[in-house]
Amino acid sequence: MPESTETSRLLDARLRATKAASRLVSSASAATRDQALAAIQEGLVAQSDAILAANAEDLRRGEAEGMSTALQDRLRLTPERIQGLVAAVGAIRALPDPVGDVLRGMTLPNGLQVSQVRVPFGVVGAIYEARPNVTIDITALALKSGNAVVLRGGSAAEATNSVVVAMMNRALETVGLPGAAIASVDDVGREGAEAMMAARGLIDVLIPRGSAALIEAVVSQSHVPVIETGSGVVHIFVDETADLDNALEIIVNAKVQRPSVCNSLETLLVHRSVADRFLPGIAEALASHSVVLHGCEATRVLIPEASVATEADWATEYLALELAIKVVDSLDEALRHIATYSTQHTESILTNDMGNADRFLAEVDSAVVMVNASTRFTDGGEFGFGAEVGISTQKLHARGPMGLPELTSTKWLVRGSGQVRA
Repeated sequence: MPESTETSRLLDARLRATKAASRLVSSASAATRDQALAAIQEGLVAQSDAILAANAEDLRRGEAEGMSTALQDRLRLTPERIQGLVAAVGAIRALPDPVGDVLRGMTLPNGLQVSQVRVPFGVVGAIYEARPNVTIDITALALKSGNAVVLRGGSAAEATNSVVVAMMNRALETVGLPGAAIASVDDVGREGAEAMMAARGLIDVLIPRGSAALIEAVVSQSHVPVIETGSGVVHIFVDETADLDNALEIIVNAKVQRPSVCNSLETLLVHRSVADRFLPGIAEALASHSVVLHGCEATRVLIPEASVATEADWATEYLALELAIKVVDSLDEALRHIATYSTQHTESILTNDMGNADRFLAEVDSAVVMVNASTRFTDGGEFGFGAEVGISTQKLHARGPMGLPELTSTKWLVRGSGQVRA
C-alpha cells in the first residue's frame, strides 16, 4: 500500500472491506446474484435522470478542459445508451452461472476422485478512462461470476460513476449482499489507482482499459496480476478476389459506425490488382462521412486528396474519422504489414478465395481474426457474452473479448476414502 497517510488508511480499509465482502458474494447462490443484477437494472431505470444529469456535468467539464471528441463519445450517456445497459445486464443475468462448472474429472487408480471446477477470482480491479458503461458492464460480469469489484473510472467520469456506484451499492443491499462488494476509488484520484496496483492480496486480478499509455503504466507498475487489454490498430485486407460491393459496405461500417472504439478499422490494405477499381469508390463513400484519408504513393495516385501516409500512420490507433490506406502486391505483403504494425487485436480479410482465407486465419497472430466480416463484431455483447470486461490482447489465461469464464479461476477438488501415498 502507499505511505501511511490518512488517504492510504482510508483506501486500505475500503479494499479490506471489499475483500471481506467478496467471500459473501462468492458463497451466495446464483439466484441471489441474479437478484442483485435485477436490482441494478431497476436502479438504472429509476435513477436514469440523476445519472444523465451527472453525465452532463462530466461532459461540460470535459469539453471545457479540451477533451477529444473520441473521449467525449465514450463518456456520453443518453437515454438510449442507458436502455442498452439495462439490456446488457439482463443478457448477463440470463447467462448460465459459470461458478462450479466442472472442466475435467477423473477417478485415479487408487480410487481418489479428482475434479477441476471454476471458482471466482475474488476481487476484480478495473482501471479505465471516461467509460461509465464499463462501470456497469464490469460490475455485472463480476457479480454474475461470483466476484466483488474495485473500480477506478477516472476523473473524466467521476460524477457519473459516483451516482452509478452508489445506486449499485444500494441494489446489492436490497438482496442481502454487502454494498462494499462494489467499491470505487475515484474520490481519491491518482492515489486510488496506485493503491489498487499495490494491493496484492486484496485485489486478485487487475484489468486496465483505455489508452496505450494507461495500459502500459498498469502493466509495468502493478504488483497485482494484470490481464492486459490493448489498443486496436485494426486492419482489413481486400484481396484480389473480394466482392468489391460487399467490401465497400464492410469497410464503411468498420470505420464509421463508431470510430472511437478499439475494434474500429484503422488501416486498410488493398491488393494492387483491384486498387484502381476499388479505391476511388471507397474514397467517395468515406468522404460522405467526413473520413480523413492518409495513403501510400500508389493510393494517392488514385485518391489525390489523401495526405501522405507516414510510418507513424501505420502504427496509429486514430479512434476518429481517419484511415490509413496502403496498396499491397500480395497476401504475403499484407501479412508482413500486419505482423509489423498490428497490436494483435482484430484483423479481417475480404476474399472469395478460401485458400487465402485459411492462410489469413492461420497466420495472423491476433486475438480475433475474421473472414468477410466487419471488425466491429469483436465485442462481448456481439459474441453472446452480454457485455465484456475488455478485449485481451495477451496470450495468458484470456484472449479476445472477456466474459464470465475469463473472470474465474479454477481449483481442484479431491474426494478420498482414506487413501495414503505409498
